[in-house]
Amino acid sequence: MLNKFLNLIKPDGYKTVLAMDGGGVRALATVVFLKELEKASGKKIIDLFDFFIGTSAGGVNAMHLTVNEMNIEALENFWSQDNLAMSMQGSFWNKNFFLTTKPKYNNESRIELLKKYCDKKLISDSKKPVAVLAYDVEKRKPRILSSYFDLNIKAISAINATSAAPLYYPTVQIEDGSWLIDGAVVANNPALVGYNEARKYFNTSKIKVFSVGTGIDRKNLNGKASSQWGPIGWLTNDILGILLESQLDHEILIDLIGTNYLRINSSMENISWHLDDYSDDNLSKIRAMGLKWWEDYRIKVENFLSF
Repeated sequence: MLNKFLNLIKPDGYKTVLAMDGGGVRALATVVFLKELEKASGKKIIDLFDFFIGTSAGGVNAMHLTVNEMNIEALENFWSQDNLAMSMQGSFWNKNFFLTTKPKYNNESRIELLKKYCDKKLISDSKKPVAVLAYDVEKRKPRILSSYFDLNIKAISAINATSAAPLYYPTVQIEDGSWLIDGAVVANNPALVGYNEARKYFNTSKIKVFSVGTGIDRKNLNGKASSQWGPIGWLTNDILGILLESQLDHEILIDLIGTNYLRINSSMENISWHLDDYSDDNLSKIRAMGLKWWEDYRIKVENFLSF
């Protein structure tokens, strides 16, 4: 296997994975949390971790941190309202979205936005090993796009593919001809996949996984009422969010590596469950959630990362 990161391997120490969940605009909370981590550690995020993996919006963050080598302030600015508005254009839904046959947004405006950041860059241009999750709709199987295997895949293609959430964005065709959608249909929390990829990549079982979520929707659902829901009922009660909440990978990783796994997440409280709600009020609440994570987890994080 072609491995341009061999110089990163330290046989006498643990390799640390940063895994970032999908969650649409709520991925801003991850960035706010990482900003506090960067300030406290005195190190750039790119230097704190050895391997990066993300799903959907978490994959967007992973690619910006490694391929574009963004500092945390620049990454935070990427999630500005202006950029979010540009990446969410071409709505066909409006008030009759349940009757539409088109995705909510197009990819053209999002591609124009990404060209400002990583125009002709490839995934293999990454400073550190990075992987993002997607799903191949023709082969009906998960797809991991990585800097160490997919040498000729454009960064923009990888970003669009990992975050092509069904209903929201169209399926994406990448350079090798594959048609891919959002990796969240496989694992919204990519921590377990990240552990396995890093274990193989560095050829060691001495792996620590630092996982950051995007909030969990704990809205109470009426079981009896749900028995009568059809497509509209489930969509209006966040069926996508329910599908993304799976804790199985999380529990398996705890069983596998125990204290070498640290998960940062919490209930969303009053944050909108809509993945594309970039209103001032919602973004303010998302930022507050990221800051609260730092307040709640700081001691555990410092001990886990030993800085």
